[in-house]
Amino acid sequence: MKWGLVGRNVADAVDPPRAVNKEMKALDSAGVLRLLDAARGTVYFPLINLATFTGMRRSELLGLRWLDLNLSRGTVSIVQVLHCLPGGRIVFEQPKTARSKRLVKLSHETTLALRAYRDTVEADLEQVGDSISGHRLLFSQINGAPLLPNTVTHAFAKIARRAGLEGITFHSLRHTHASIMLQQGVSSKTVAERLGHSTVVITLDTYSHLTPGVKEDAADRFEEALRQAESPA
Repeated sequence: MKWGLVGRNVADAVDPPRAVNKEMKALDSAGVLRLLDAARGTVYFPLINLATFTGMRRSELLGLRWLDLNLSRGTVSIVQVLHCLPGGRIVFEQPKTARSKRLVKLSHETTLALRAYRDTVEADLEQVGDSISGHRLLFSQINGAPLLPNTVTHAFAKIARRAGLEGITFHSLRHTHASIMLQQGVSSKTVAERLGHSTVVITLDTYSHLTPGVKEDAADRFEEALRQAESPA
């Protein structure tokens, strides 16, 4: 149409398909404890623990290096992600948005778990005459090779089944972290920053249906405000 070769844009007559939102499943607090108990003692416990307590994406977790972790301050920096391309080639890329590149505060429990994990890794590497270097991946094989995303997904599925948690995927941990924080009264802006969402609107649209208690509390708070206004000073 810009070149004047056609009189109209036939695509204007097409009705685009509506986006279908997949049902997201999130664990409650009791489910989180069951999952962590089932994962404890496996090589995947530190990874699952960190995913649960930060809401990080699988690609972000697998892209972490030891230099990105600051145990003294209890923080982790997300500056790269790991992807496995068709054919099995591993690539490292920048996070998908500017806000995805972020600093995440760790809980006390997670910091302690990562300290213990570091001690274990150092002991294992000492056995093969190696040591932790800053650029070594936080979660890797003993030879330093990356963990494959599908391997993590399949291992997590087995652990979830062992915990009696059907239908829960590794990505469900991200939803779990967000929904529990919102239910605990953490602001949507803070949740969006922890998850690396580009805008807080994404957080609200994605997780509002997982926090019915928050909505009920909002209704009660509105009613309480009116009652206080009716009460004599």
